Amino acid sequence: MKIPAMAISFMLVAGGAAHGAQIVAPPSIAAAVADPARPASDVARDGMRKPVAVLAFADVKPGNRVADFMSGGGYFTRILSHAVGPSGRVYAFVPDEELKNCDAAETDGSMALGHDRAYANVLLLTAPVNAFATPESLDMVWTAQNYHDLHNAFMGPADVAQVNKRIYAALKPGGVFLIIDHVAQAGSELRDTNTLHRIDPEAIVREVQAAGFRLEAQSDVLRNPADAHALRVFDPAIRGRTDQIVFKFRKPSTP
Repeated sequence: MKIPAMAISFMLVAGGAAHGAQIVAPPSIAAAVADPARPASDVARDGMRKPVAVLAFADVKPGNRVADFMSGGGYFTRILSHAVGPSGRVYAFVPDEELKNCDAAETDGSMALGHDRAYANVLLLTAPVNAFATPESLDMVWTAQNYHDLHNAFMGPADVAQVNKRIYAALKPGGVFLIIDHVAQAGSELRDTNTLHRIDPEAIVREVQAAGFRLEAQSDVLRNPADAHALRVFDPAIRGRTDQIVFKFRKPSTP
C-alpha cells in the first residue's frame, strides 16, 4: 500500500546526523518516495533503506543536477528523479566494468530507466569507471552501497584516487558527495571490501578527503549496533539490515 505523501512529510531526527539536529523532510522528498510508478520491490525495501531520512540529510532539492554513481537497480535513481523534479536532472552512471563483469540483473533497472517515460529527467551514462564525467556540472554525486566495490577486482580495480578526483571535478563549488556504505570492523581498512563487501569508514574519509573534499556531516540513520561486521552483506542473517554509514562530503565553495 502506498503511503500518502503528506503522511511521510514530517520533522525527523536523522539518527544523530549533525549531532542530533532536526532535519525537515520537505514535501518534494516525501512525494518522491510515495511515487506510484516505483516498483513494488523498491517500495518493500523502504523500511530498511529509509529514503526519506537519507534524502533529507543529503538536502536533495527540486532543480538539482545529481549523478547516481553506480546506480545498480535504480532504487535511489527513481526517488532522486522525482525529488529533483522536471526542472532537475539525474544521471544514472553505470561503469563499463560493472556491465562486463557482473550479472545483468544488478544493472537492468538502471538500463531500463534510460527509456522509461515515468522518469524522463534520467539520463543513462556508461563509461570506464576511471573516466566518470557528466555533461554539466552537478549539485550532488550520490553513491549507495558501492564505494567499497571500487577496490575490488571486478571493477579493475578502479584507480580510487582518480575516481574521487573525477567526482570532485564534476561537482559545482559547494557540491555534495553523498556516500552510503556497509561498515566493516574498526581498523580493518580495506581488508573486507572483496570478501564481506564492507569497508572501514575511516578509509572512506581518508580517500575522499585526499581528493579535496571536506567531511561536513554523517548520519547514523542506517546504523545497526546489532551487526557484528563479521558476515558478508549478502548473508540472509544480516542482508538488508547491515550497519551502514552515511557521509556527506562537500566540495569547498572557494579553493
